[in-house]
Amino acid sequence: MSEYLIKRRYGIIAVVAAVGIAAHLVLRFGPSSLATYELWPLWLVLLVGGTPLTLELLIKLVRGEFGSDLLAGISILTSVILGEYLAGALVVLMLSGGGALEAYAVRNASRALEALARRMPSIAHRRVEGRVVDVAIDQIRVHDELVVFPHEVCPVDGTVISGHSAMDESYLTGEPYVLSKTPGSTVLSGAVNGDGALTVRADKLPTDSRYAKIVEVMRASEQQRPRLRRLGDQLGAWYTPLAVIIAIAAWLVAGEPRRFLAVLVVATPCPLLIAIPVAIIGAISLAARRGIIIKNPAALEQISHCRTAIFDKTGTLTYGQPQLVDIACGANFEAAQVLALAASLEQYSKHPLAGAILEAARVRELYLQVVESISEEPGRGLRGRIGTLDVAITGRKELSQLDSSQAEELPASQGGLECVVLIDGKWAGVLRFRDEPRGEGAPFIAHLQPKHQFVQLMLVSGDRESEVRYLAERVGIADVYASQTPEQKLAIVRRETARGKTVFLGDGINDAPALTAATVGIAFGQNSDVSSEAADAVIMESSLQKFDEFLHIGQRMRRIALESAVGGMALSVVGMAAAAMGYLPPVAGAVLQEVIDVFAVLNALRMALPVKSLTDF
Repeated sequence: MSEYLIKRRYGIIAVVAAVGIAAHLVLRFGPSSLATYELWPLWLVLLVGGTPLTLELLIKLVRGEFGSDLLAGISILTSVILGEYLAGALVVLMLSGGGALEAYAVRNASRALEALARRMPSIAHRRVEGRVVDVAIDQIRVHDELVVFPHEVCPVDGTVISGHSAMDESYLTGEPYVLSKTPGSTVLSGAVNGDGALTVRADKLPTDSRYAKIVEVMRASEQQRPRLRRLGDQLGAWYTPLAVIIAIAAWLVAGEPRRFLAVLVVATPCPLLIAIPVAIIGAISLAARRGIIIKNPAALEQISHCRTAIFDKTGTLTYGQPQLVDIACGANFEAAQVLALAASLEQYSKHPLAGAILEAARVRELYLQVVESISEEPGRGLRGRIGTLDVAITGRKELSQLDSSQAEELPASQGGLECVVLIDGKWAGVLRFRDEPRGEGAPFIAHLQPKHQFVQLMLVSGDRESEVRYLAERVGIADVYASQTPEQKLAIVRRETARGKTVFLGDGINDAPALTAATVGIAFGQNSDVSSEAADAVIMESSLQKFDEFLHIGQRMRRIALESAVGGMALSVVGMAAAAMGYLPPVAGAVLQEVIDVFAVLNALRMALPVKSLTDF
């Protein structure tokens, strides 16, 4: 049975139990002619609700799973044997009510795979004898010519044979840039096309392409998701044996089996079954008001125990947008002149770095000149005539093919993206771009160890070595892995999770498997529905402060949940002692347990109250 149906069943049983108990009370205290039927509703509750719950608990017992709800199962069975049907029905209500409450925000793992499947097109446009024909994605063969229209998702890994555009591959590669595509360029399945149509030769079958491999890795990581021991089970591991020992001792000493039942009814761990889910729901509500969506409530319980933080680079510790950071000028050229001419040309271009160049010119308040003519030939870059000057913008590799002697004069590459500006055939400047770290990145990283007890900080990225090292030095992370594929990221996260509890923070499709494999996976921003579905929590705003708030919400939730659970159990132990001495019959014990529940739940409800501050950096 799926997790969704199990949780929905809890809600149905809770409703049946509540209606049954109410019907019993009406029949019992109503007209005397109806008193004959007063037990019928309780029998129905125990049959419809108690039977499946008890069978489920027996299966857990056979498997060696001694959870906090085991006492409830023993209580239900004992109440039926001893004819204490009202007490048994109350336990059914408490057990199913706790399960129904916990049903909130428990996610279905298959949604991540469904999101991956939805993103991939189901049809492709194949060129056949000069015509474009729509075919099913599974009919594509290697060497087929496919047309990728503007803003479509590329269906296969391939090579551009005609057309000019740009593709956003950041979700797949980790590179933060939109990349130009001209004849000869390679394209990846799953990448989003820009404004121009491309004709692509399929180099792989769709099932062998990059996107399909990520789906495959995602499916494998979902199946190996770590099973977490919940807070209620941790506390129930010692509370359950204690209650059973007290109940058996009371039975043996007094010689009355009802003492056994009375102790177990009082001992039914409703502070664990109800108060903890209430605290979790309050935390989910508080987080939602702060722009943090909790998809797996276990993340709130586990985050305060995580000691290894693993970060993706692009869009997580950086802004995900390239910025012009340096201009290396050739002899007799000035930076302002080079940038003004480059920006004048780029205002007519769809080049991926055009926006960064124009923004840099705007900030410097440079005057953009009139471009008299412009062209963009494959392999030659962007060229134009500005006044009496011939201006070209190309790459280092393209320049070396056209003029190797000029290429040798260029300053050494420093990593990141760059483009070369030529004026009248001479290199005038090298424009260098970086995806800059977030302003709060360094102080945020610095506070994780003293404030949240993280002992290991890691940067794992699909980006190139120079870019990742540059960021790591800026924010203060020493443990660095660059040029990592989704499979390699997954292996790293699995290795670290095997050593201790981990939290992984990423924002792209290539992060989805790693998000699933970590103890707590957090999707940063709204760039990918796939990573959002794979994650345990989604931070809607691109702000590291929100991640810090999530850490504090998790810590606060665990503290309040422990107060409610441990406090409630302490009161239950007092009640167990009274029941063991014969002062509380089973039904009175159940009523006392409900009073204890009220206090525990009221304390747990504090979690939903707004707080002044949830950050400390």
